[in-house]
Amino acid sequence: MTETEAVAVPAHWRRNLAIFLSGQTVSLFGSMIVQYVVMWYVTLETQSGVAVALYAVAAFAPQGIVSIFGGVLADRMNRKVLAMSADIGIAASTLVLALLMMNGITDLWIILLAVGVRSLGAGVQTPTVQAMIPQLVPGDQLMRVNGMFQTIQSVMSLLAPAVAGAIYAFAGIVPVFFLDVVTAVIGVVLLGLVTVPTLARATESTTTYGQDLVEGMRYITTHPIVRWLLGVFAILFLLTVAPSFLTPLMVARSFGDEKWMLAVLEIVFSVGMMLGGVLVSTILAKKNPMRLILVATYGFALFTILQGLAPNLWVFYGFMFAFGLMVPPFSSPFMTLFQRTVEPAKHGRVFSYVGIVMALATPIGMVAFGPLADVISVQLLLIIAGTATMIVITVAILLPSGRAALAAARESEPDEDSGDTADQVPSDTVPSDTVPSGTVPSGTELRAPSGSDYPEPEAPATLR
Repeated sequence: MTETEAVAVPAHWRRNLAIFLSGQTVSLFGSMIVQYVVMWYVTLETQSGVAVALYAVAAFAPQGIVSIFGGVLADRMNRKVLAMSADIGIAASTLVLALLMMNGITDLWIILLAVGVRSLGAGVQTPTVQAMIPQLVPGDQLMRVNGMFQTIQSVMSLLAPAVAGAIYAFAGIVPVFFLDVVTAVIGVVLLGLVTVPTLARATESTTTYGQDLVEGMRYITTHPIVRWLLGVFAILFLLTVAPSFLTPLMVARSFGDEKWMLAVLEIVFSVGMMLGGVLVSTILAKKNPMRLILVATYGFALFTILQGLAPNLWVFYGFMFAFGLMVPPFSSPFMTLFQRTVEPAKHGRVFSYVGIVMALATPIGMVAFGPLADVISVQLLLIIAGTATMIVITVAILLPSGRAALAAARESEPDEDSGDTADQVPSDTVPSDTVPSGTVPSGTELRAPSGSDYPEPEAPATLR
């Protein structure tokens, strides 16, 4: 890697990271509450697959479109300033919409507009924060810190449904928007206290946005691990995350439309995800990342099928818990491989494509699954989606490109006996100037059912 592109992690990186994670956790908590309540509102008020599909489109499509430029901006501008500006914009838009609703404008399209505006901001904020984190954390702490942050997110996911249910039941939807504004402001203030090293690329740029986007795509297509992982990511969001948006609708139609049922649905998922995060940060921290990704991928498919076969609500909750357990063993190794493989100066551009896939695959899938849910049962859709996932992933592994990616990932696996080789990669897989990177914030978490995280559209990455 060139001297101008080297990332000098601050000596006080632990304190720096603690401040950053604290701010992101508070902000994520507010966002989770908003998304739970909005998803429940749409589900319970309409009990329509089409309405839920419209919510998914509003939550993800704007982010996917804006992410095309958000990642490039993250590589060309000061990432800290850009992330703070995006958060402020989201908070301001949310406040305006909350005031409109207070004056009696509470139609469904207003709710969807609020979700869409927030998604636009997330299209800039998410890849920016993802690209900024590797500047804060030493490379040899990747898997452990990813698992720790996944656990933090899981704890927040455990608390958010209970808080969301209480606010929604006693105060309605409007106060939720005000709460999100407050948490966003706290997140921005704490982010302002974080020291973020500036890459030379952020101050010296000689290429156009279009050239940067083309360069990012070229980088993805010429690196087998990155290309294959992005394909697997797209498959999961199309075939498991998209239909998971319909699980609250399944509960409302088949088991009851009481708010506590939807809250428990999210809580059991979050408990599973929290336990999975603990496992990744401890006993799974040194395991082969690609192997963890494959096990988790098949786990997603299996438990999606079993959710469709669940005979009663409590068995369904059990399968949802198991589904949540699979999230950290997928998302943490996924981001670790990406961050190890991609050179820092290109993080923004490459992560923007991750955001694009996440944001566009889900609404594309819901355009099909949503209307179908008004024709056939959600249970049957889950069985079909899980079976399709197993078949497609198996084919992807057996293809030459899949075998090449798996072989490259094995070669890039660090020697467990050497502490300073944690982030080495084979010369035929990534450029010799590659340097390790850090963890991934809320935006990368792969999640869906209520659109709560991960990645929530503004938060990256929980699969569900």
